[in-house]
Amino acid sequence: MVIKICGTTSEEDALLAVAMGANAIGFVFAPSPRQISVQLAADIVKRLPREDILTVGVFRDEAPRRVVDAVFAAGLGAAQLHGHEPPEDTRWVRERVPMVIKAFPAGDPLVTRAADYGADVILLDAPSPGSGLVFDWALAGDLPDGQRLLVAGGLTPDNVAVAVTKVKPWGVDVSSGVEASPGHKDPMKVKAFIEAARRAEAQLLAAAPQVAKGASTGPYDWAEDE
Repeated sequence: MVIKICGTTSEEDALLAVAMGANAIGFVFAPSPRQISVQLAADIVKRLPREDILTVGVFRDEAPRRVVDAVFAAGLGAAQLHGHEPPEDTRWVRERVPMVIKAFPAGDPLVTRAADYGADVILLDAPSPGSGLVFDWALAGDLPDGQRLLVAGGLTPDNVAVAVTKVKPWGVDVSSGVEASPGHKDPMKVKAFIEAARRAEAQLLAAAPQVAKGASTGPYDWAEDE
């Protein structure tokens, strides 16, 4: 399972997350208290294990060409499109970068058409991204079968295990839930979040035979990626 620590603004926080067991690091390029420059992201990425860590740039309603340019300038592995990008723009970006994550607010009717976007992963967030609010995880059922799901929105060390158990996602994504202040991670919260997510993952993997036989009601059988 992918554990993505997003809103990373410093090399210290990125290395901390990796040392604790995260396997994806997100950098926000859209307007946000956690926004950083492409150059700073590039400097941080150079210090990370390139083969084992997925590095993601987060964009919101940015011109597709600028998204592609930023991904390559920063040396990232993926672009996360977190705005109202139409399917044609998302597909255009995907043709030019290694991976695309397309975000939708939970409950958005467009989620049922997720396959039209050609993204590798669909992210479901709270209706107000960055609010730290949890959405009704039952809405993950709106995602068409076969789509990889990354769950975000109000996840914390206290609730991530429940999210993993109930939704069985491809991955989980956290930002404010592991912060000491906007853009600055709390080492103890990061550690607790990753440990809780991994424990829940291990419990599901122990039941993998049942999951593989269709016992899972999640929108994506993440066990196939193990």
